[in-house]
Amino acid sequence: MSFINSLDIGASALSAQRLRMDVISQNIAMSDAYATEEGDAYRRQMVVFMEKKTFADTLEDQVSRRHSSKYRLSGVKVTQVVEDETPLVPVYDPENPAADEEGYIYMPNVDKTKENIDLLAAQRSYEANASAIAAVKAMLTKAMELGK
Repeated sequence: MSFINSLDIGASALSAQRLRMDVISQNIAMSDAYATEEGDAYRRQMVVFMEKKTFADTLEDQVSRRHSSKYRLSGVKVTQVVEDETPLVPVYDPENPAADEEGYIYMPNVDKTKENIDLLAAQRSYEANASAIAAVKAMLTKAMELGK
């Protein structure tokens, strides 16, 4: 695996984790919003990651149909941002103008504690990938010094 490939893998992970942190931050910001413009409460968003394979890697895997221990590393990509389908949280508030016939408003299905834990995990992953990129850069710099 080349140094450039290592940098590409780290860069893709940084981009993916940054988007994950942005989505989590949006979830936290919207956790108290009981209605949107469409009339429904905000639903928690989640980021879905997938291995980023090049077309050549996929083609070679299909042509050779081999499952050896050789790994082709190419990074990570975000495939989609999906809504969490867990039920909204009903809150009894008959004085609220947005309440239904039974007096309930529906709060977002966002658990701030869970979001903070996910945010911390995304931050740690981001930091780990930034450290890996820094290590590759240091190795590349040292290799260039030795080549002089």
